[in-house]
Formats: sequence, structure tokens, C-alpha cells
Amino acid sequence: MSIYALNKLPAPIDASALDLLRKAEPATIGHFRHVGFMDPGIRAWFPDIRIAGTAITVQAPGPDATIIHYAIGQARPGDILVIDRCGDMKHASLGGAVAYAARSAGVAGIVVDGMVTDIGELRQYGVPVWARGLSPVTVKLLGFGGGFCVPVSCGGVAVSPGDAVFADENGILVLPPAEIEAAATRAIGMQTAEKQTLARIDAGEKYPDIIGSTAIIEKLMAAP
Repeated sequence: MSIYALNKLPAPIDASALDLLRKAEPATIGHFRHVGFMDPGIRAWFPDIRIAGTAITVQAPGPDATIIHYAIGQARPGDILVIDRCGDMKHASLGGAVAYAARSAGVAGIVVDGMVTDIGELRQYGVPVWARGLSPVTVKLLGFGGGFCVPVSCGGVAVSPGDAVFADENGILVLPPAEIEAAATRAIGMQTAEKQTLARIDAGEKYPDIIGSTAIIEKLMAAP
């Protein structure tokens, strides 16, 4: 029996849905949505970046790199690798060579619930990476097993192959594809409204008066 669980790639998310999602911001969606956000300990290692793409999940336990290399070989342009390290916080699961191969494959980004290495090369090659930290101790070709396009846990969030991954410097959101349009449309509307709020501040109004904080406090203070 194989120690690797290898499944087919999920259907890619429609490009127009991803384009709409990129017009929003994860932090704006965080104003009204409470689920799907990864632990903020997984942070961006690239500045001024925002990506949205189809989740290609990888379950890569311990010091073994084999399944991660396999995943890079399967990934399509625009996919985002989501790597569940099964609790390993010692071994860097990828570095410069893997990032170079990911760029060649057109990978949009990589999210690792664990360590990476070669940060200078990662930035040089330009594939955005989110990870918990850096380590000089790397994975090896050991053939210990793992999973490709299987349900995983990453940053405390259950991620299924084919989910949408939406990430920037503020954090990472995982969304079922069917929920993209509603979340993105609401967020874009909020961002437009915020511009109007800023214009009102420039015109001399007070921020708590505009958004209603003053009214809430006054009402509570006036209550018997």
C-alpha cells in the first residue's frame, strides 16, 4: 500500500471571480466575516503583495521534501500551494531551488504552516511566500509519505483542494469558491464607502461622529 495519497488537481477557480476578489482586501472582509482566516503567526515575507488563487494542498510531515517537490511538478499557473507541515517547526520545507521551480510553473504563491529558508533567494525569484519563520535546517528526500490534493489544516483553518486562497501582508483568508462573489462585492462596497468617510474627515467632520461611535456612547450615557 502506498504511503502517499495522490489525488487529481481540483478545477481551477474562474478567473473573473479571482479578479473580483483581488479588488477587495482580506482585512475588509475581516470586518464582517469571522471564519477562514489563518493564524496570524503565518506571515508574509514579501511586502506590498496581494494574491488570490486556487488552493493546491500538500500534507508534508517531518523532514521529508518528496511530496513538496511532487506538488511543484503538478502545479498550474495561478495555483497557490498550501502546505500542512503536520506540526513540524524545525525543518524548512522549501528554499531557493523550490521557489525557482515554482516560478517556472507559474505558481501564484506558497503558504506554509511551518518554516522556510533562503529568504533572499525567495524574494529574488519573486514567488510570494507566507510562513511562520525561517530555519537553516532543511527537509531531505526521504520518501516518508504525505498527501497531495487532500484536505489539510493550515494555520488553524481546514483547507480543501480547490478552495480560494486570498492573501496579503495583513493575513490569509480561505474561502469556498461559491462564497467569493458575495464576500468580494460586500468588501468592495465597504472600501468605496471608506473613501467617502475620508473625504468627510478632510472636510472637517470627526471620525467618531461619522461612523456612529459618538452616538452610541451618548445614548448609553444618557440611559437611566
